[in-house]
Amino acid sequence: MMAPTLLYFLIFRYGPLWNAQIAFKDFRPLLGVWGSPWAGLQNFASFFNSFYFEELISNTLFFSVTKLVLGIPLAVILALALHETWFARYRTVVQTMAYLPHFLSWVVMFGVMLTVLSPNNGLINQVIELLGGRPIAFLTSPEWFRQVVVLSDLWKETGWSTILYLAALLAISPNLYEAATVDGASHLQRIRHISLPGILPVIVLVTLLRLGHILEAGFNQIFVLYSVPVYSVGDIIDTWVYRQGVLQFQFSLATAVGLFKGVVGLILILVANRLSKRMTELPLF
Repeated sequence: MMAPTLLYFLIFRYGPLWNAQIAFKDFRPLLGVWGSPWAGLQNFASFFNSFYFEELISNTLFFSVTKLVLGIPLAVILALALHETWFARYRTVVQTMAYLPHFLSWVVMFGVMLTVLSPNNGLINQVIELLGGRPIAFLTSPEWFRQVVVLSDLWKETGWSTILYLAALLAISPNLYEAATVDGASHLQRIRHISLPGILPVIVLVTLLRLGHILEAGFNQIFVLYSVPVYSVGDIIDTWVYRQGVLQFQFSLATAVGLFKGVVGLILILVANRLSKRMTELPLF
C-alpha cells in the first residue's frame, strides 16, 4: 500500500535533487549537468547582491506573515461559531459556502475578482461611482494590490482551514460542556475555558507547520493576479524565479534561489519541530 506513495516521492521529489547541483555550476544545456563548469557560490552571490533581493524578501514575508496572522484567527473564529450554533442545517450551509472557494482554481477566482473589481464595470467600482467617487484599479494599483491579494486568499482558504479546527472541537468531550452548563457557565465562558484550550495544541501545530513554508507566499495566486505595474509590491521569490529560470533561461540562478528557499524551509521545520515538542508535547516528526 505504501509503494505508490514511496515511488512518487522517489521519482518526483528526491530524484530531481540530483540536478540541484547546477546551482553551483554555470549550467549550459548543450554540455549537460555533468559537463557544465563549476561556478561555486557565484549564483547565490548574484541573488543576494541583486537589486531585487530586499524587495523580493520583503514582499514574500509580507504576504506569508499577513496571511498567517489573519488567516488562523479567522478560521478559529469561524470554527467556534459553527460549533456553537444550535441550527444544524444553518451550520451545514455556511460551512459548505465557506470552503467551496477552496476547490476553485486561481484562474477561476481571477475571473470572479475581475467581475467584482474591474475599474470599468466592476460591482465595487459601480458602488464607488454611485457614492460620487472615482473608479479604482485594484488589480493594477500598487496602493491596493497587496490588500487584494491578502483578502482574496482569506476568502478562498479560510473555510477550508476551518474544517481542521472544527474537527478538533468535535473531539472535545461533551461531558465538559455539560458540566460547565450545570455550573452556570455562559457560551463565552465555555469557549474561553473549554473550547480554546481544547484546540490550542492544533492551533500551535498548524502555526508552526506554516512557519516552515514562510518563504512560499502563494505562487499560483500572485502569478495570476499580478502585472508589471505592481511588480514592486507583488513580486515574490517564486515569481522572480519563474521569470529568471523559465523565461530568461538562467537555470543555475533559479536553482540556486530554489535551493536557498529549501534550506531556509528545512531549518524552520526543524525549529518548528522543537518548538512543537516543547509547547504541545506533540513533535511534528
